[in-house]
Amino acid sequence: MFRFLLAAALIGSLNLSTSAQNSSPDYRVYNAAGGSVTVREIISAIEKSDVVFLGENHDDATAHRLQAEIFQQVYESSAKNRKIVLSLEMFERDVQTILDEYLKDLITEKKFLDDSRPWNNYKTDYRPLVEYAKQNKLPVIAANAPRRYVNMVSRNGRGTLERLSTQAKSWLAPLSYPAASVEYSKKFNALMGSVKSETSAPSKILEAQTLWDATMAFSIAEHLKTNKNSLIVHLNGSFHTENRLGTVEHLQKYQPNAKTLVVTMRTEEDYTKFDAAKHSGLGDYVILTDAKVPRSFK
Repeated sequence: MFRFLLAAALIGSLNLSTSAQNSSPDYRVYNAAGGSVTVREIISAIEKSDVVFLGENHDDATAHRLQAEIFQQVYESSAKNRKIVLSLEMFERDVQTILDEYLKDLITEKKFLDDSRPWNNYKTDYRPLVEYAKQNKLPVIAANAPRRYVNMVSRNGRGTLERLSTQAKSWLAPLSYPAASVEYSKKFNALMGSVKSETSAPSKILEAQTLWDATMAFSIAEHLKTNKNSLIVHLNGSFHTENRLGTVEHLQKYQPNAKTLVVTMRTEEDYTKFDAAKHSGLGDYVILTDAKVPRSFK
């Protein structure tokens, strides 16, 4: 599957003191133009935002350690004044009730996992963030479109969604969701390259990908509209938000006044060098991680 379809990364703890940020052996932090910055600077920028998108390669252990620590740091620095919210590509909107029941201790973790279709590596990679949210009574948004409907679009096109029930449509971005932008389409088609599918035309695959983007954006927008002064930390595959495209563009349609920040995390063999041709503008901040660190799954 494509890198934005892969599933999750190992989460651990990081010491994010200024000295640790500058001497970390497995990542470097840059601004959009390649200037060296610190994670602390990212936290300060997040505090001025409504939504921060933490884009990842799903098997990047270092990125997930950073995501977990960023979420904790945001909570510790901003929770007195704002409601901190975790939003996840990794759960789908039709399991929101199940997720909420678990966060409220109404059901056991086993029953939560039995019924919520977690990614295979949830326990090692995403559980720490959900448990931190649960411990601190923070909302968690199951942001993604159900996979069965994404697959339906990739096979038969977006028009087939109109045949769904009213309940099923409520788990998606409002129909008909906006098409991908020209810039995003070019980026997507370049990624697809020569990949061919016997069941899905490239345009249908793009429509399916756009359903993900739009639905995640709509999930975030819904929460912002009903929960004023929230600060949402959203985790997604980096392709969804790189260059402030995809999910970011859709959120701007649904919630034009939302202040957004994009942090893109990428693995590189030489992560100590910012290649302007490859990395400029990938996010408001770009974190390059050491590709030599073992992947969290294969």
